[in-house]
Amino acid sequence: MIPTAGELARYTLERQHPLTRTWVDDATRLKVLAEEHAGVDLLLAEDLDIATSRAACFAPGQPAESMLNYWLPVGDDLHAMVSMRFEGLDPTKPFVDATPMTRTPRTEDLPALAAVARETYGIHNPRYVRLWSAEPTIEGTQPDRRFFAAPISQLKPHDVPPELALVPASGVDHYDDAQRAYDAVDAAHPHHTEEASLQDREDLAESAAEGLLFDITVDGNWAGYAAGVDKPEDALGLPAYVVREMILAPNYRGQGYGRHLSSLLAQALPDHTRILIGTIHSANQGARTAALTAGRHDIGGWLQLPLDQS
Repeated sequence: MIPTAGELARYTLERQHPLTRTWVDDATRLKVLAEEHAGVDLLLAEDLDIATSRAACFAPGQPAESMLNYWLPVGDDLHAMVSMRFEGLDPTKPFVDATPMTRTPRTEDLPALAAVARETYGIHNPRYVRLWSAEPTIEGTQPDRRFFAAPISQLKPHDVPPELALVPASGVDHYDDAQRAYDAVDAAHPHHTEEASLQDREDLAESAAEGLLFDITVDGNWAGYAAGVDKPEDALGLPAYVVREMILAPNYRGQGYGRHLSSLLAQALPDHTRILIGTIHSANQGARTAALTAGRHDIGGWLQLPLDQS
């Protein structure tokens, strides 16, 4: 039997980093988590029309049932809700998400998790199973993205160079400049294309309309974008702004500005009672160091359990 949204919320909360449970009371967080599970996980487990549409989009000719979520036993004391997903909505990059679980998986659970994923979604040839853990790693998995967060009230700018500032952006006039900044990083670090990419113009325009997009300036000159979003996914049930974008133009990289951007963005956002949270790829050491230096904490993340492609 599929758990209720409230039961899924309790499972999820128990697996969160202990530090985050000191930021927000459990009752508030359980309510948010229950709404998220009802609106995503349970909906995708029960609505065959949505499954039909997803099959037509991502896997034409495959049965709609192959796009439903399933709550399945993995062992004597472990159940997981598995879901067919695609990185960046790219049909060529399938994976299985197994985030809602009755407990945190252990190394000895991994073979059974892999078997469940293959048996349920093998028709799509998924590349890996995505797991959540508040711990840095689980032996037998590979790192994916980590979540870095802190209450905005704790992210106080200090020793900020006087020439560095964030200015509210009325639009996305510098979008092409931002794309060139990403292109420059990608050229210097080819692996960066797998770690981060510029948000869609429409998404940044939405942030601008909501007063959540900022031009990073140095001596009054445009030096990058910083943006948040206040209707986030993947906020772990926290009342949060999620970092939507943070990029410095090439001429301003390597000068120590990056470590100030999290706190400057936090203080520029309108509601200081919230949490600032964002994901950073485990391989992006520079961004991870900047987030930690600014006062954000690594509160957990996704891990990948590779699946045999043979």
